[in-house]
Amino acid sequence: MTQAKKNWFALYTKPRWEKKIDSVLVRKGVESWCPVQKIERKWSDRKKIIEDPLFKSYVFVHIDDSEKTKVLMTDGVLNFVHHTGKPAVIRDEEIDLIKKFLSEKEASLSIQSLEGFDENTRIRVNHGIFMDNEGIVVRGGKRKVYVKLESLGQVMIVEFPVEYLIPLY
Repeated sequence: MTQAKKNWFALYTKPRWEKKIDSVLVRKGVESWCPVQKIERKWSDRKKIIEDPLFKSYVFVHIDDSEKTKVLMTDGVLNFVHHTGKPAVIRDEEIDLIKKFLSEKEASLSIQSLEGFDENTRIRVNHGIFMDNEGIVVRGGKRKVYVKLESLGQVMIVEFPVEYLIPLY
């Protein structure tokens, strides 16, 4: 018997439920991933390093079609992220790219919606895991590059030292 093909999907979750849903799905036997980055939070009396979800209100699952109902029945899961009327399939390469970037020691990352960005100078990265990838410099700065994750409708803004970038004319 052949095993059904598994694909990556993005789930839309209740706000601030990402890590909880990830752990519940893992306990249910679902391959789930909530990408997190370590950030420093400051309070008036202390500082603390916390793991903050990279994509707010998103968790990724690697499932076949038979597991969709089990995933949707999880408390806190609102729906699959849809593209053209059906759950959006996330390419393995996009998941791998995020995982590679998060493994870099000096990674600094923030996520923005695709809407409302003006295209400016196109650049190519000449160093690190994003080497030979092209992106668009954020207006007003020379240190950030957009890497489009089109199936999510998101843009990953990656901060690079200026010397890692080459303008394309």
